[in-house]
Amino acid sequence: MVSNLKLGPKLVLLTGLLTNAIVIPGGLSQAAQGKDKPAATATPVSTPTSSPAPASAHPASAPATDGRSPRADRMYQLIWGIRDMHVRETASGSIIRFSYRVVDAAKAKVLNDPKLNPVLIDSNSGDKLTVPETENAGKLRQVADPEEGREYWMVFLNNSRFVKPGSKVDIKIGTFRADGLVVEPSMAAPALKKP
Repeated sequence: MVSNLKLGPKLVLLTGLLTNAIVIPGGLSQAAQGKDKPAATATPVSTPTSSPAPASAHPASAPATDGRSPRADRMYQLIWGIRDMHVRETASGSIIRFSYRVVDAAKAKVLNDPKLNPVLIDSNSGDKLTVPETENAGKLRQVADPEEGREYWMVFLNNSRFVKPGSKVDIKIGTFRADGLVVEPSMAAPALKKP
């Protein structure tokens, strides 16, 4: 019945894609070589069978990467004097850690200003996280004058855990703003070898 139908090559290809089979019209390869006229019948070349991947209780997550371009990284270096920005989940997700390396101490001074209150904003929901303050240690961020080559950090309290690995967030500290940073998963501890 199918062999009596006159199907064009595009329709045969579309039909093959829709049925998960790769179909090449019979004689099309000969016609492409200039030997014969294309035949009107379709011959299946292969019909790959795809079975769904087994469901896992804990699917493996791909490492999160942010959308910053090298140009954006260069801009942060030129304007704010920092590079290597990372936003990472820690403490089972209850804390989000923002870190950066200083390349120009004078430009990076605003990030360590103790008078400014840093805010992490979830790009999707608009929810805001703040730097917690403890009675003994004060605000959980570094406020010493920045030094070139050193890495600095601050943490944001995420008790509700609405910010997760893969979430896009913005960091705002006074006039400094970093948009579209992707939250990375916490770094896994190395596996211990059993004796």
